[in-house]
Amino acid sequence: MYIMLFFYILSQSEREATLDLSLLRSLVTVADAGAITEAAGRLGLTQPALTRRIQQLEAEFGVELLSRSRKGAELTELGRLVEREARLLIDRYDALKQEVASHSSVESGTVRIGGGATAVSFLLPNAIADYQREFPRVHFHVREASSSEIASDVADGHLELGLVTQPVRTAGLKIEPLLDDRIVLVAAADNPLARSATVPVESLDGRNFVGFEGGSAIRQIVDASLREAGVAINVIMELRSIPAILRMVATTDSLAFVSQLGVQGQALVREVPVERLTITRRLGLATRRGHALSPAADRFARRLLTGR
Repeated sequence: MYIMLFFYILSQSEREATLDLSLLRSLVTVADAGAITEAAGRLGLTQPALTRRIQQLEAEFGVELLSRSRKGAELTELGRLVEREARLLIDRYDALKQEVASHSSVESGTVRIGGGATAVSFLLPNAIADYQREFPRVHFHVREASSSEIASDVADGHLELGLVTQPVRTAGLKIEPLLDDRIVLVAAADNPLARSATVPVESLDGRNFVGFEGGSAIRQIVDASLREAGVAINVIMELRSIPAILRMVATTDSLAFVSQLGVQGQALVREVPVERLTITRRLGLATRRGHALSPAADRFARRLLTGR
């Protein structure tokens, strides 16, 4: 019955749908009050106006919903059925209205954002913490995945914002430059290389490395830069997480190329400058072209891009 009522209201014009809901609210109020006069007072209506509403609702369903007597107004058997389902429909409508209102405000709602390991681990935490200090009711849904996956999720509408490594080949996206991220060589703190002011790029040839997963954007950038420098490294392990890579570097005496953002404050590893080798990648903020962001997501995006 609830589903029938729901689709009945959806089938009406906007004006009629509002009227139908007011009729259902009127019936529920009469059921709670037990009398037309008392219910009219609660609704701010005259008694004749409320009576007309009940009569109109009865005409729409084609049955008597209310039995009137000297003791007051009592729902008929079918009236109780309509009243029970009307409460569900009203509750759902009120909850939906509240949910829409929360998402239309910059001070509440949910920001759906994704990024790679570097962005999720080292860029977003502080940015989200700063934002939530100003807007504590905003909820963040954060996904960590490869740049290609994040780009696809933004294009499909599963995420509103994506921090991706450029260039991005996914169609339907607007990409705004966010920052240039330096990719640096790291070694364990007790590795002899860590004590060098700089190392020749040729000295990396044949060395054991812990790398990012094959096919990831950052791995492709590192591999291309080393090929251009004529260096072939020996990748003995592939990991996704920067903290896991740094831990492996510290314990296995291997080397790694990671974002400089992930090395700051690390005691287990040291950054090692490499002569004639500069590796950078550009991170961009991806949004779905032609689609407006929610107010909270729009405000957070502008803060990421401008720093304020």
